[in-house]
Amino acid sequence: MTSPTFSPSPKPIPFELRPSSIQGTGAFATRRILKGERIIEYIGERITQAEADRRYDDEAMERHHTFLFNLDSKTVLDAGTLHNESRYINHSCEPNCEALIDKKRIYVFALRTLEAGEELVYDYAYERTEDMGPESVDLYMCRCGAAKCRGTILAPEKPAPRKRSTKSTKSKTKKVTREKKSASKSRSVSKPAKGSKSPKRGKSTKGTPSTSKVTKRKKPAAGRKRLAG
Repeated sequence: MTSPTFSPSPKPIPFELRPSSIQGTGAFATRRILKGERIIEYIGERITQAEADRRYDDEAMERHHTFLFNLDSKTVLDAGTLHNESRYINHSCEPNCEALIDKKRIYVFALRTLEAGEELVYDYAYERTEDMGPESVDLYMCRCGAAKCRGTILAPEKPAPRKRSTKSTKSKTKKVTREKKSASKSRSVSKPAKGSKSPKRGKSTKGTPSTSKVTKRKKPAAGRKRLAG
């Protein structure tokens, strides 16, 4: 493994790095950050999933401590070898930021307006696998201190699907079909006139998104084996 390389963000960032009560070093706002604002790009060395597994053995660690972030099914960003200030944004079960993938890059956006002095945090939502047992909660322990802390940086468990009778299912299927048609018609009617501006998403540095982008929305970046600090 190569030595860590710090590559500071080329653009001014609205936060500073200092000790955090959550974990090690954290990122704290130096000015008001508006809801929807793009704060910083999360960078790292681009490696394969197999290389990530070779570099980091979770089970051999006393405490989970890596800087990996899934970009797609084949690629992982490793901020343990190449990183900028984004590496130090801590996890919280009550996040005020989120990480989104846009054109093969990961960016951190504000979920709400942050005031100067607030710590920037987002939900790492570390991916769960079928072989994870109760001991995994201890390995991926959370120290965010939020009122609704789930005690782990693992993604929330998905509730088991509710079973329904055949009769009930048929009834629901018909209802959903009708609703889909209605929604489709509503969308076509509400399209902006040619030359009109599409609605803005806060005062974001992303610029004004097109209608198609708002509908699709940038997909969340999937956390993998990450703990900043």
